[in-house]
Amino acid sequence: MPRIAYVNGAYTPIEDASVHIEDRGYQFADGIYEVVLFVAGEFWDLDGHLKRWARSLRELEIKAPMSEGALRIVIRKLIEKNRLKDCMVYMQATRGVAPRNHPFPADDVEPALVLTAKPIDLEKLNAKSAKGISVITAPDIRWGRVDIKTVGLLPNCLAKEQAVRAGAAEAWLVKDGKVTEGSSSNAWIVDDKGALITHPLGEAILGGITRQTAIAVAESLQMKVVERAFSVDEALKAREAFITSAMNLVTPVIAIDGRKVGAGKPGPIAARLRAAYIARCGAGR
Repeated sequence: MPRIAYVNGAYTPIEDASVHIEDRGYQFADGIYEVVLFVAGEFWDLDGHLKRWARSLRELEIKAPMSEGALRIVIRKLIEKNRLKDCMVYMQATRGVAPRNHPFPADDVEPALVLTAKPIDLEKLNAKSAKGISVITAPDIRWGRVDIKTVGLLPNCLAKEQAVRAGAAEAWLVKDGKVTEGSSSNAWIVDDKGALITHPLGEAILGGITRQTAIAVAESLQMKVVERAFSVDEALKAREAFITSAMNLVTPVIAIDGRKVGAGKPGPIAARLRAAYIARCGAGR
């Protein structure tokens, strides 16, 4: 299967793709990214991802590498060149290449843009969801603007590695006694009345695009959604728990720190929400 990347205006075999050693993304994590799913000829939540992409660029004062319209063309052409049906597209923009210095470089430095695509197996993702996942908790040691989707993910990587070593799939990050979100997902619980609870938007969490669509889907199903922080103890007493992200969609959490959530198996509310989310995205809406 071909692996073609897009790097600063050129489509190139991925083994030949490279960026400059003084790219500020490499040296300072001075860049942003997005991950978009393409399934059976349809982009899932592409409008939301491109809107957040533009916001992240504005927040970091990075020039847009190209217009949204041009970016949409590049994304689709990359998928076509890789001959992929179901895939994820990774998009990354950095401030560009300049001699290493902390202040922003001169205005004539052009931003760098890299895109890659790789296949996904939705059946495997669904099987994972049907089984449910375990999570651990870890201190939230990230910087104060995690609402910007930057490539500065070292604290997230440390938490994820801690989870993997514990035999879990995800780490829920905890700050001031409350769960903020996962290392690469948003965190949810279902209370004893059936309400869906997730941390409110703000600088403490990344506003997930899947989270946003999941809220809209839940409300269309007459499910009550409450945006507030919750504690680990509250999560352990919840009826259900789950995560949302572009790659996980809606995936049930069946254990936290080795302790069962609810019945210790995927619950009906998360399953219903996942099915409705897939139906909505698969319909191209």
